[in-house]
Order: sequence, then C-alpha cells, then structure tokens
Amino acid sequence: MSKQWSAYQNSEAFARRVASLYGAGEEVLARQRARYETLVRRFEARFGETDEGLCFFSAPGRTEIGGNHTDHNAGCVLAAAVDLDTVACAQRTQDGVIVVDSEGFAPITVAVDELEPSPEDYGSTRALIRGTAGLMRRMGCEIGGFRATVTSSVLRGSGLSSSAAFEVLIAAILDGLYNGFTMDAKRRARLAQQVENEYFGKPCGLMDQMASSVGGLVTIDFAESEAKVEAISYDFAARGYALCVVNTGGDHGDLTDDYAAIRKEMEAIAAQFGKRVLREVPLSQVEAQAGRLRAAVGDRALLRALHFYDDNARVAAQVRALREDRLQDFFALVAASGDSSWKLLQNVYARPGEEQMAAAIELSRRFLAGDGAQRVHGGGFAGTVQAYVPLARLDAYTRMIESAFGAGCCTPLSIRPEGAVMMPLNA
Repeated sequence: MSKQWSAYQNSEAFARRVASLYGAGEEVLARQRARYETLVRRFEARFGETDEGLCFFSAPGRTEIGGNHTDHNAGCVLAAAVDLDTVACAQRTQDGVIVVDSEGFAPITVAVDELEPSPEDYGSTRALIRGTAGLMRRMGCEIGGFRATVTSSVLRGSGLSSSAAFEVLIAAILDGLYNGFTMDAKRRARLAQQVENEYFGKPCGLMDQMASSVGGLVTIDFAESEAKVEAISYDFAARGYALCVVNTGGDHGDLTDDYAAIRKEMEAIAAQFGKRVLREVPLSQVEAQAGRLRAAVGDRALLRALHFYDDNARVAAQVRALREDRLQDFFALVAASGDSSWKLLQNVYARPGEEQMAAAIELSRRFLAGDGAQRVHGGGFAGTVQAYVPLARLDAYTRMIESAFGAGCCTPLSIRPEGAVMMPLNA
C-alpha cells in the first residue's frame, strides 16, 4: 500500500477535504476513506505500487434547479453541484500515453500524438478523453501522458450528468498534472462543452459542465460570450426539505437525436428572424408571428420556443424567491417549470409506452399535495425526476416512490460548495 496514501488518509487535510465535499461526520469520513483506499488499491493492482506523484481529482455531478433546456439558446439557468462525484487516482507519466481505467469498464488508452476528432469515436468515452487532450493542446496548455483509476457515484443515466463530471475530471487531471491546476473553472467548463460538441457528437448546452466545474448553487446567464455566474446561498435542509432525484429506469442511450431536436427547433424559430438563438428574439415577435412560424417550422418548434421564454423568465423569479427566502413561491415556480416541460417542451417521454417519468412526476405531485414540488430533471425523455420533499415525510416518500420504481431509485442530494478539485497526497 502506498505510503503517500497511508499518511494522507489520516491527515487533517484529508478530513477537511472530505467534510467540504461530502459533509461532516465520522461516518461520512469513514465511508469516503474506504472509497478512496479502494481506488488506490485498484491503481496499484493495475499499474503497480508507487509512492511517486499520486494525486486525487474529483468532479461533482450536478442537479438542474431551474431553466430546462434554456442554456443552449443563451438563456438563464439555476443549477448546483452535488455531493455525488467522479474521482480519479492519477499519476503523470513520460510515455505520452493516457490510460484511464474506470470501474466497471475496459481500460481506455489514448496516445497524445493522435488527438484529432474521429467520427468512429462519436458517443464514446475515448472521444471525451481524446477531445479534452486535443483541445487543451489547441488552447496552448501543456499536456502529456498519465495513468488513472476512476470511480464514480454519479451513476450513468442518473440525470446528474455523469458525462459532464467525467469531462471536467479529465480536464482537471491534465491541468493539475501539467499546468499547476491553474485553469479558470469557467474556461474548463467551456472546454468540456466543446469536447462533447466536437468530439463526442452531442450538441449539448453548457449548464452541466459549468455547474460541475464551478460548484455550489449558482445562477448562470449565457447571454454573453463569457457566461455570467452568480453564487446563491440557500440551505433547503435547514428549511425542512430534502432535494431528491428519482431514477425511473429509462435508458438515455438512444436519445441523442431527441435532445438535439430541442435545440435545433428552438434555433429554427430564431433563424426565422435572422438570429442565432432565441435569447436574441423578443417574445412579442414570436407571439405576433405565430401563424407564419407554424407554417415554416411546425407547431412543436413554436411550443418549445414558448417554453424557452417562460422558463427563462422563471429562473430570475426563482433566484429572487430564494434570496428573499420565499420558499413556497419558489416551489410554485418549480412546479410551473415542470408543467411547461411536459406541455410545451414535450420532453417528459420520448415515445408512447415509455412514460416512466410522467408516472413519477404525477405520483410525486399526488404525494406532496402542494407541500414541496416536482418536475422533470435535466434533459428529460428518460431517467430522472426531481422532487422537494418535507424531511418529516422523506421516509414515507421514499417508500412510496421505490415501491413504484424499485429499491434505491430515490437519492437525496446535498449541494457541494466546490467544483472540480485537485488533492495531492503530499498536501
């Protein structure tokens, strides 16, 4: 066992880091200590024992609080990093080869002299690794080989953006091992988004990567070329509510075209006015020319555009409600956002016969009966819903929803105050 890890796991530095990322308490510390030790053991089993330059990196998952599919049209969102994360034990190498051994998957090897985009890699983890290294080199950053073992509590398909956490993690590793961990968090997020667009082949927005990279509860305005990020301090648990996500079991694997269609149709409406994104077009113009727009791009595109304007305005109202501690008003806005996603955005299910999310939203609405809120979470179509549940009724809610969607489907979340972090074992 690495002497570096043996010393670090009992240090005050590790205890402080665990408390800041996952919460305080001896039980939390013991659980994370065991998790990180397993990661080190996997590293040594895969690459051999070493006491030279081991380092941990962590990037959190995210939860979308407000602004459903508004980011890719230069809108506003409310999002938070969460206490579920993707963690790597990494070591710099001199051979120009990146080796990433993620728990549950075959190891991936990428040579740093072969970093051009490849259509054959679209949709793969290899594309994310190659793209991160390639774009960082293009940006003028130092890059090189490393080897890493990776584990994640941000489960794939959980709706907490495991892909964004992984992208941000790989960027953090290369930045930490070769550039002193100096990259600005917002720049790292934009890099991760570009990787997903250019190398992975998914035309995603920027919210997921920004929330993971920056950390905390933040509102983000994407109207400017440099996103405006503002922190918000709010503790839902202190007000008596748990923020939960419910995994309804849907498969995200074949939904890239469904996600892409939302952005494409919103931008098609903007193009009718000679603009790139809806944020550049006043709502009044869209409403006034609804007939022409229906004929040109169809009813669904018009409805999705109207959702954009409504949900974009709701984000500002949600931020005000939280800052003024008007929690019931905030909940009403959450529910209204969910209704709009269902009716206008139409991303609660992709096709008939796959209405798991719709069922979870309705069951949550009936259980909460106005004391809390529920909505589609993230991209939609399959996967997770979000619910704000009174702590006094959390056990009952968990039993109810897990009886419908399976044991372990309900996950209470805590907001993580930090985004991507580097943890040298010699700190």
